[in-house]
Amino acid sequence: MTTTPSAIRETCSVCETAFDVQFRYQMEERDGGFAFFCAQRCLEHSQKSSAEGATCEACSKRFNLTMAAQLFYVKGRRAYACSMECRGQILREAQGARLGEMLAAPAIAGPATVAPAFAVPAMKLEDAEVSPATKRAPDAPAPAGVVPMVTGRSPVTAPARVAVPVRAPGAPKVGPDATAASKGNHGPRVIAVFNHKGGTGKTTTAVSVAAGLAMKNHRVLLVDTDAQGNVAVSLGTQSERSLYHVLVMGLRIDDAVKTVRPNLDLLPSNETLAAAELYLAGRQNRDRVLRDRLAAGSSSYDYVVIDCSPSLSLMNQNALVFADSVLVPVACDYLSLVGVRQVIKTVKNVNSLLHHPVQIWGVLPTFFDARAKICHEAVATLREHFDARCLAPIRAAIKVKEAPAQGQTIFEYAAGASAAEDYAAVVDKIVAAREAHERGTERPNAAANAPREVAATM
Repeated sequence: MTTTPSAIRETCSVCETAFDVQFRYQMEERDGGFAFFCAQRCLEHSQKSSAEGATCEACSKRFNLTMAAQLFYVKGRRAYACSMECRGQILREAQGARLGEMLAAPAIAGPATVAPAFAVPAMKLEDAEVSPATKRAPDAPAPAGVVPMVTGRSPVTAPARVAVPVRAPGAPKVGPDATAASKGNHGPRVIAVFNHKGGTGKTTTAVSVAAGLAMKNHRVLLVDTDAQGNVAVSLGTQSERSLYHVLVMGLRIDDAVKTVRPNLDLLPSNETLAAAELYLAGRQNRDRVLRDRLAAGSSSYDYVVIDCSPSLSLMNQNALVFADSVLVPVACDYLSLVGVRQVIKTVKNVNSLLHHPVQIWGVLPTFFDARAKICHEAVATLREHFDARCLAPIRAAIKVKEAPAQGQTIFEYAAGASAAEDYAAVVDKIVAAREAHERGTERPNAAANAPREVAATM
């Protein structure tokens, strides 16, 4: 075929064959330059030759490409997705969808229909073109390379498309409020402080929220599900009995908790919790062990606050199945949305696969420095995505870092600090939301999204 004047003649970066560039996938920007591929097999060989694999742009999970649908183009650039769910999320975000719109409550009315992890035919990269995946029959076997659910050692396969129906106007409400209603108005509200990303202030938030609720004369149980045991250190206490004894040895919760402040009981953890993870893996209902162990003993509390570890562990899966709402601390930095994307995916998996109605109650920006432009941009982005679910930010204060060293909460160590005021505001919203629910007048709080004046960092 005669080369037209407009054709681009290049040499393949893999096989060094001269060819005319005709398709977008045949040229790719890399390391300040361009790589060229004469055919699909050369593009695939280039990708598969990478020892590090690929990173999913939706959940930041590392994975090895096994199917063509995992590699696609969005607005002229290459994108990677570990599952069809993540692929759909990336495409929806590229079309302008907000993360908050992906938090629609699932209508759980019986066993959910679980879709296979990748709704495409099983194919190897070298045998396929990079094109939109073709759907396979519902009864077709799951393809090779299926990504298992990222929580612990669960044999359950995560669905690529967690089809979460949107609740129609006037339909019965499901989610944390429905769960609380099933427990009765006098049952505890169980809040999991959770984010896959580390360094977002989860332990500080869990301790501050629990202490603030206790100061308002509510009976609070603070549960540490992180083997690092930082909650006990932050409260300046030690205990011989821990969550391990409750989960593995069957100790009654009343015999394991320790009263650390008026109205505040602590169920601590330590390094032995790693052994509890192995115990959970061998249980038949391993995702519900924590709930089964704590349900009866926690019924006398008004609130249960769970401090989760920054991981995709089976323990965190147990915590989410026990909880009816999730509070997500998000550091005000450039990567603030990365952990939230994974939290959304995990919460939807808990709703769809484990049939437990848990929702994200609020997204809490932390370490907010009014002098830093990036902090304002991060909060603005979170508000854009989550509207009223984005709470007012927690201002950065050196007192927050000093308080654990003294074994005190921020309210005890520096009651006048900016962070203490901000955490007190979060506590007020939690209490107000519960009271409104019990009165039957709860509605989305539009004021939560309204910016408030933020003073300079202390």
